[in-house]
Amino acid sequence: MVPDTTTSPRTGRQELLTALGEIEQRVLWLSAATIDHANRVRPNPTGLKVGGHQASCASMVSIMTTLWFHELTADDRVSVKPHASPALHAVNHLLGELPAETLTTLRSFGGLQSYPSRTKDPDPVDYSTGSVGIGATAPIWGALARRYVEGRFPGAGTGRQYALLGDAELDEGACWEAVQDPMVAGLGEVVWIVDLNRQSLDRVVPALSAERLAGMFEAAGWQVLTLKYGEQLTELFSRPGGEALRTRLDTMGNPEYQRLLRCTPAELRDRLPGTGSTREPLERLVATLDDDALHSAVRNLGGHDLGALLDAYAAIDDTRPTVILAYTVKGRGLHSEGHPQNHSSLLTRDQLADLATRTGADPDDPWRPLPDGAAARLCADRAEELRRPPVERIAPPPVPTDFGRTPGGTGTTQQAFGRALLDLSRSAPEAAARVVTVSPDVSSSTNLGGWLNKVGVWSPTERVDWFADDAETILHWRENPTGQHVELGIAETNLVGLLGELGATWSRWGQPLLPIGIMYDPFVNRALEPWQFGIYAGGQSLLVGTPSGVTLAPEGGAHQSITTPSLGLEQPGCTTWEPAFAQDAEWCVLAALSLLGRPDGGSAYLRLSTRPVDQSLAAVPADPAARERRRRQAVAGAYGLRRAEGTPDVTLAAMGAMVPEALAAADRLASLGVAADVVCVTSPGLLFRATQARRGLDDAPQWVLDQAFPADRAAPLVTLLDGHPHTLAFLGTVHNTPVTPLGVTHFGQSGALDEVYRHHGIDTESVVRAALDLTHRP
Repeated sequence: MVPDTTTSPRTGRQELLTALGEIEQRVLWLSAATIDHANRVRPNPTGLKVGGHQASCASMVSIMTTLWFHELTADDRVSVKPHASPALHAVNHLLGELPAETLTTLRSFGGLQSYPSRTKDPDPVDYSTGSVGIGATAPIWGALARRYVEGRFPGAGTGRQYALLGDAELDEGACWEAVQDPMVAGLGEVVWIVDLNRQSLDRVVPALSAERLAGMFEAAGWQVLTLKYGEQLTELFSRPGGEALRTRLDTMGNPEYQRLLRCTPAELRDRLPGTGSTREPLERLVATLDDDALHSAVRNLGGHDLGALLDAYAAIDDTRPTVILAYTVKGRGLHSEGHPQNHSSLLTRDQLADLATRTGADPDDPWRPLPDGAAARLCADRAEELRRPPVERIAPPPVPTDFGRTPGGTGTTQQAFGRALLDLSRSAPEAAARVVTVSPDVSSSTNLGGWLNKVGVWSPTERVDWFADDAETILHWRENPTGQHVELGIAETNLVGLLGELGATWSRWGQPLLPIGIMYDPFVNRALEPWQFGIYAGGQSLLVGTPSGVTLAPEGGAHQSITTPSLGLEQPGCTTWEPAFAQDAEWCVLAALSLLGRPDGGSAYLRLSTRPVDQSLAAVPADPAARERRRRQAVAGAYGLRRAEGTPDVTLAAMGAMVPEALAAADRLASLGVAADVVCVTSPGLLFRATQARRGLDDAPQWVLDQAFPADRAAPLVTLLDGHPHTLAFLGTVHNTPVTPLGVTHFGQSGALDEVYRHHGIDTESVVRAALDLTHRP
């Protein structure tokens, strides 16, 4: 229900605006003082710049004051633009959520983070922000995730999902990919409020057009509310000469307007009338204003008008997404307001003292509470209204470790992934009910067809499948609120953005999901930044990259991934696996799912292949104990696939699609009198952590090294993978043996598989030559 802003249960409209105005001034002061303390008061032995953004906070103060101290409900969630984090901390302090002493810890070790963080801030934060465009879109995917959870596991409630973002953030393509996705148009709980201050980091944006932005949002089905002018300017427009003033301001370029903000009243009287037909009526209008009225009128924009903001919130249409384009002044209320280079500027001591005087604060006691009165009572009332009950977290259902069957014949790891999902639905229906898959229009080509036919496609409402009676239709597109697959447009950023929010439902609403995102591996790099930011924010998910590598020989270099295998070495909070066989793939999928939806859990990445492999090469033990030992090794990172008789002369450590080449090379080497062990690597990241743990640099388990690379079989190493060779090069440090890493170091090209492998030096011949060189054979 939209609140009535003409009156309030607590007080009349004017009294409400007066109290909000007092709170607004205190938020402005606290945000500026918090940054000043971090830079000028707190000891800084290193002398390194601490930083902070007083001007970026100032432009958001009015918006944030009206939101938190009037509009929000306890069910609402807000993503705050990164550089306004001190304003968020100021708000939470006034709501009693943050002690005054914590305001002194901005950007200190263990203190308030530079940008809002759900996992690291000692302050309530709804959405982590800091990577431009990602925090803005997060509430969209948060809204979808909430709807999904509420439809299947009630308890997520209702509530709007707000994003507070700067206008420069709209330069990011991620914003527009999300805005126009067909899935978004029905999310009426999404509200974006754009801080339209017309400045970026270094300059005044020369040609920002709110009309153009409005048209783009409207074309995507969004409601657009524009707050351009405040009450004072609106009143002036009704006076003689007012239309000339409106015309002058509407047609004025951004840099010229910003320059007016830096003018004295005398300069304003000369500059504001301009030239041409508006000059004479404007000169007459300006002459009726005293200096203070003229000074305030020029900066009286809608994004700083408390009443206009309240009215805008009341006008939100909850049947579709809404964007509020709120014109603001960057640095409003500070001495730096409107200056092109005010982005990270700091107020001087004298300027801060002047701000304290104007806002009713005390620079010698900067955290002094609001005096008793309407503003303090409003803060206390809102704190009670916004208090959320503790989240009761439900433990995710157990995921089996093994389905107990051994794949035979010829198959691919991509096929094994699809089968594993179907087997999960039969063997562990409670766990399968928590699985939600997401893909960017590649369901059929990534082997999700069987799963999709079984569980259906998620949609807020049921839609007719007009091809249900078509005998030639293999993929059945049943869309309804009970579906467990979400299909987005072809935009990887959207997919991982949604994946991060689906993976955070366990901490937001206590309902764990097991979210799986599937995309072509060559495009994983495009999605890495938003996905890793989701991991940073506490989202736990499984990302599947398939198909992968130069093994996609006919597809050419544009579809041949090179750098993704090393993800496990480099991405915190993520375990990666690249299985060679269908059995390994099944085990790794189950292990990855078991990590999700838990306070001690994490994300995972699987790199899969479409190369058909003879599954008998896996030599999966038939004995149950031996099979379980193999499973544990595969999930832990590696296992000995073949042991030569006696002491080996060389060890071939191969991963993924290249294991058949390693086995063939071992056979060739045996015929030449060279004994070769073959180790199947499934997770370079887990092996790297184990090697670090041996040196006291990690707390990971080490046993897998002893079993996959026993000391009594240490030998020179050839490592082999369909990706960059540095991924496995560290294995030489396990026993300090010589190592020749083979892999892909340059762009590929189309061709047959043997041609492409030979081109990159990862074919059987290349492995044999490398082994002979290492063993110094003639």
